[in-house]
Amino acid sequence: MNRTIDDRRPKTAALALTLLFGLNLFNYIDRYILFGVQPLIQKEFGVDDAKFGALTLAFFFTYMLAAPATGWLGDRYPRKPLIVAGAMLWSVLTLLTALVHSYEALFLRHALVGIGEATFGVFAPAVLADFYPEIDRNRILSIFYIAIPVGAALGYLTGGVIGYRYGWRMPFMVSAVPAMLIAILFWMTVKEPSRGSSDSLAPSLDRATLGGMLHNGGYWTATLGMAALVFSMGGISAFLPTLFVRFGGMSVGRAGLIVGGITAVDGLLGTIIGGWIAQRWLRHNHRALYLLSAWSALLTIPGALLVFFGPRAAMAPAAFFAEFFLFLSTGPLNAAIVNSVGASIRSTAIALNLFLIHALGDAPSPAIIGLISDHTNLRLGMGVTLITFTISAGLLFAGARFAPILPERSSPSP
Repeated sequence: MNRTIDDRRPKTAALALTLLFGLNLFNYIDRYILFGVQPLIQKEFGVDDAKFGALTLAFFFTYMLAAPATGWLGDRYPRKPLIVAGAMLWSVLTLLTALVHSYEALFLRHALVGIGEATFGVFAPAVLADFYPEIDRNRILSIFYIAIPVGAALGYLTGGVIGYRYGWRMPFMVSAVPAMLIAILFWMTVKEPSRGSSDSLAPSLDRATLGGMLHNGGYWTATLGMAALVFSMGGISAFLPTLFVRFGGMSVGRAGLIVGGITAVDGLLGTIIGGWIAQRWLRHNHRALYLLSAWSALLTIPGALLVFFGPRAAMAPAAFFAEFFLFLSTGPLNAAIVNSVGASIRSTAIALNLFLIHALGDAPSPAIIGLISDHTNLRLGMGVTLITFTISAGLLFAGARFAPILPERSSPSP
């Protein structure tokens, strides 16, 4: 019997990773369609940059409210039904975009979607951590989070191309049905692993209790470093296509195509290469997850500076190099957070992480950038992100000294 379980475990883990990747992909497609159709929405409803940025603020407000509750549930109850429920909720609400005919209705729709996405965002990494040991989580989460750039790119492309031809509501409906089907397949085929079944690190007080987590330096530096990084990423992703329209002389469709293409290529290359470098670096330095993430933030700054303030001809090439370095940290930084706590509080820790990175990061950044843009110009508004990139790098360099020494193991445990 044990041999049968051992033989099936890697296959179940791979299936879970595949299906959760698919859900994450459509999660981000749905989220980034909004930015791809921004000029079309602004034209129909007559809203300025600050008011458009408030849509993202509404989304993350409900996202942040839902995250703590879902984290508590995930440390006490099975997570598979919660993942499926969250995916079905955001998919149904995405379909209902067809009924949106006012800014207020779009605001409400976007706010409610945050509840479903928060549920999925908390539980998927926690479930994957129970399939794979600490040393492999950088590799696995790098694969899982490739869905972010690919989904963002497809969201930009779907919004810009389909929105330009058929109206801004159509792209949202295209993304909803596949997510529903994947959620149903996950429910029918994946057996949830036991909580903590792949953990090897000792459950010390700072890793295994909520009170002790207050003194967990590895968790807090990684979380706050990620929050500063997410502030920059959220602001750039919200306004980069519009920056290309206003200062690059591009149409909505061309801006969506170029930004989407850059994000897709860089996201794939950056996330894969960043995960590969970190995995090799971990063999020699247990601080690699933090150090690579810090260098990722620093190396993004020169390209971003040229995108925001350089000549028109340099915008697209500079964006390509900036986003490549930006995506290097995707898997390593998420793995650092997952590894910083034990299984008994992991869902709660991930929920708190999600709350903080959005409360301090991409929830306020589009509104702040939009406000600065309305009073000056969009280039100056986006320039704020250069400061938060620097803050992120400093926090992650400081956090490297808290990195745990990981046991060597490279396959899912039984």
